[in-house]
Amino acid sequence: MNVIAKLEAENLLHFEKLILEQGDQISKKLQLLSVQRYPPNAKKGLRSFNLGEVANYLGVSQSHLKKLHLEGKGPVPETSPSGRRTYTADQMLELRQYLDRYGRSDVKMYVPHRRAGDKLQIITVVNFKGGSGKTTTAAHLAQHLALTGHRVLALDLDPQASLSALHGFQAEFDQASSIYDAIRYDSKRVPLSQVIQPTNFPGLDIVPANLELQEFEYDTPLAMADRTSNAGKSFFTRIASALEEVNDRYDVVIVDCPPQLGYLTITALVAATSVLITIHPQMLDVMSMGQFLLMLGGILEPIRSAGAEVNLEWFRYLITRYEPTDQPQAQMVGFLQTLFGGFILKSQMVKSTAISDAGITKQTLYEVEKSAMTRSTYERAIESLDQVNSEITGLIHKSWGR
Repeated sequence: MNVIAKLEAENLLHFEKLILEQGDQISKKLQLLSVQRYPPNAKKGLRSFNLGEVANYLGVSQSHLKKLHLEGKGPVPETSPSGRRTYTADQMLELRQYLDRYGRSDVKMYVPHRRAGDKLQIITVVNFKGGSGKTTTAAHLAQHLALTGHRVLALDLDPQASLSALHGFQAEFDQASSIYDAIRYDSKRVPLSQVIQPTNFPGLDIVPANLELQEFEYDTPLAMADRTSNAGKSFFTRIASALEEVNDRYDVVIVDCPPQLGYLTITALVAATSVLITIHPQMLDVMSMGQFLLMLGGILEPIRSAGAEVNLEWFRYLITRYEPTDQPQAQMVGFLQTLFGGFILKSQMVKSTAISDAGITKQTLYEVEKSAMTRSTYERAIESLDQVNSEITGLIHKSWGR
């Protein structure tokens, strides 16, 4: 046995120590890079939006916005020497309020908040297999809803905390509380309002996750076996109960589930008013999804008999990371559309280097500077995202009877 092979064999005898050391090395290096990019006291910023983007999110024409500015109505945009107008996200909210007060509200609703009797919409984004675009979908959907005037809470239920990282929360280093603190079984449990954090998007708050959240998967069986308490026996109500405290603060909750069918995912599904299942249109992914659906159905049946109400207003499959020019993928999409019909969203999220490039700097496509990438690539990707998110927004509004 050569020296390298001998060292490797010795390391593998203590695999748990090896992976802890390597995990620690990765965390420390990421922390160093993070501090260089985001100093400890820095907050994640958000770019301004050009006139075309603002008009699109508000549902008005660019000429109407120009007229408002010239007449001195609404917030004052920043104007470049060439006459290019840009608004901050906060100014977009001001414009919304102005249009709602003085615009043709009988024609269009500029502030799409819940009305009396409208139910809080809790959309759970799930997939059993990693790499399906689940977190990307959840992040862009939450941000799009905020940009279009909704009050949104993003709930990161994945211990890997990717959704939190996208919004500037460093799970390994931040000392802030996580969703685990609001659903744990011991005396340290706190109200959800104490762990909610604002994001760089006005109208969008987040409940971050961290590695400690994985403890819920181990705590729950112990709580279920505890004869002195009923908390474990009704574990599936933990998320729904936590959300009741902040019900009146939001219109929509977006839940990013872990890529596994455990207790965390079950609690989210029981709380949900709707479910979005992401699918990458390749054979192995579709086979995996089929197994996920069989397991999910097999688990939810006894859960329902135990008293859990799984009453969805809608559920849809979303095709993600789609390459229309890839013939096998196109055939798989056709197969799924034939199989599930109206349960498949009409819009697909296309695979794009723009999304992955933005992710390198922990940004989404809604916050990255357009000038930082190829214009045609960016526009193709943002058009796909807007179409998907607008279709989902339509389903939300339909649930409210609009």
